[in-house]
Amino acid sequence: MNASSRKPLIALGALALLAAGLAAWGGYSYRGATRELESVRATLASESERARKLDAELAALRDEKSDTEEELRTEKNKNESFQRQIDKIAGTVGTLEKLSKTDEELLQKYSKVYFLNEHYVPSQLTDVPSRYVLSGKVQSFHRDALPFLESLLEAAEEDGIELRVVSAYRSFTTQAQLKSGYRVTYGSGANQFSADQGYSEHQLGTTVDFTTPDLGSNFTGFDKTEAYEWLRERAHRYGFVLSYPQGNAYYQFEPWHWRFVGTDLARDLARRGESFYDLDQREIDEYLVGIFD
Repeated sequence: MNASSRKPLIALGALALLAAGLAAWGGYSYRGATRELESVRATLASESERARKLDAELAALRDEKSDTEEELRTEKNKNESFQRQIDKIAGTVGTLEKLSKTDEELLQKYSKVYFLNEHYVPSQLTDVPSRYVLSGKVQSFHRDALPFLESLLEAAEEDGIELRVVSAYRSFTTQAQLKSGYRVTYGSGANQFSADQGYSEHQLGTTVDFTTPDLGSNFTGFDKTEAYEWLRERAHRYGFVLSYPQGNAYYQFEPWHWRFVGTDLARDLARRGESFYDLDQREIDEYLVGIFD
């Protein structure tokens, strides 16, 4: 066999060896890939089981969280209920304490209805600033009600209205002397415009008679003044009411006579178009606790 005929044989042998090698490598690679695939599958199965367990644990935790939140809401509602009860009790106690320190006489009906004895003197009297008093005479007023009176007088002044206090607190004795003088002059007619001692709102220290510098101590024309109109429209804002309006059942019309009853009651009366003496005493008493608020 010459050299030229051996070359094809050599080439064929090399190809055979290469094919055998490739076949061997391919079998090895297939087996390796199969093992790797099985390993991956096992890992996936393990992770899947782990994920399932975690889902179950998470669901359990959610249920537990939901139960805990429900318990918290229940406890919160209980606490809020207890707090409301405590606040209510505290409010009641506070109201009772406040009432115990508030003079119950301040909102009683007098004027031939309720008697104030000769020993009664307001516990807290102070002088009205002299600039608001007619002729500089000292006039006393309830200390806790004075800020409301001063606010009223200041507001009137800002609106160009000159109001003066001609009479404020009057004692039982002073009222008796005043009424006695009226009886001498007017006889039984004095009962139409002047209260007997013990029935005068002035004894409370929360009532004032207003006038103007022009009128002085003569009240006759007070209802014709701008001062009276101003009081009619605005006095309730400061807690004052007209005790004896036209047509009242107690005394003649007294446009100058104003009583402090607290802003809540005064504003409600103004809104309803009613007079202090139109209300039942039990309804009036409900306003006592906040008379100076």
